[in-house]
Amino acid sequence: MRQDPFDSRDGFRVWLSDDETAALIEKMEDRGGTSHHIAARLGVHCGLRREEASCVRAVDVVEDLGKTNLRVPEAHAKLDKYRETPIPRDLADRIKMIPEYRSDLEIDDSVLDVSAKTLNRWVKRACEQLHAETNDDGWLNVTYHDLRRTWGTRLLEHGVLPSVVMVQGGWESWPTFRDSYLGEFSPHALKRERNKVPWLGGESMSEQTQTQVQRQQQSQVPPAFNRSF
Repeated sequence: MRQDPFDSRDGFRVWLSDDETAALIEKMEDRGGTSHHIAARLGVHCGLRREEASCVRAVDVVEDLGKTNLRVPEAHAKLDKYRETPIPRDLADRIKMIPEYRSDLEIDDSVLDVSAKTLNRWVKRACEQLHAETNDDGWLNVTYHDLRRTWGTRLLEHGVLPSVVMVQGGWESWPTFRDSYLGEFSPHALKRERNKVPWLGGESMSEQTQTQVQRQQQSQVPPAFNRSF
């Protein structure tokens, strides 16, 4: 887990590791069953805002080029702009099954049927239990929006184009997206970089790699200074 304090208000922005993400999904499902499981994954595996996740319907799950996508209609999106985002097939199947097992729901009804505040409360309650089990105070700072934050950062680290992440996540402002995501790193990225440092337990660079680094550093020195005195 990585935390970073907000600049203008109390609290922290949080990025979860893959293991922590799995623990949260499992805890939420233990507490509330399928609906809580779906709620967690709509944030961390689809990048939905809590207001958007609360409105997801079975009819919004569609197939395109052999892949499953989730439609976010204008009426449900934060900026009133339609978009589509990829959704894991097993999650899509769970969403489509809800109306089949609930006689009170139609295919165009919200499968969660709760408010955005309720979704955040589900996350907070599960995190309180994880805090009690792990003694990690970081869990107390996690909100639903941190699931979306984790999703966006992990997509970038897996090589998805920033412009594609912006479209799938519903960001319109490049400066906002750049400042909030391009300069941030998940716990996995920080661990990877830490492993490059020998005195932090990482592996030492091979002689060949050291030579390459030295050459690169020398090439960056202005010619006037790149000589012996």
